[in-house]
Amino acid sequence: MGVLAIRVNLRGNRSLKEKRRVIRRAVERTRAKHRVSVAEVGDQDRHETALLGVAYISNERSHVDSVLDKILDFMAGVSPEAEFHPEYRELLHL
Repeated sequence: MGVLAIRVNLRGNRSLKEKRRVIRRAVERTRAKHRVSVAEVGDQDRHETALLGVAYISNERSHVDSVLDKILDFMAGVSPEAEFHPEYRELLHL
């Protein structure tokens, strides 16, 4: 199982409505493409930043690591107006 926290910077964004549009697009497309759990888990009331949480489960550690790497690149392509930075990453063995 892998957990990834992603800090999103939305420079120049002036409203929560615009932030929600950008975040919703990135979250929905990431869920559909990579079959992961994604949610906005922090900074909901700030219009220039967001914190996303991603979780993925697989029986192969290397596969989890690969999927989490691909998610950052994918989100950046889906929402070029935002900057996505990994803030926390952990691979767990259950």
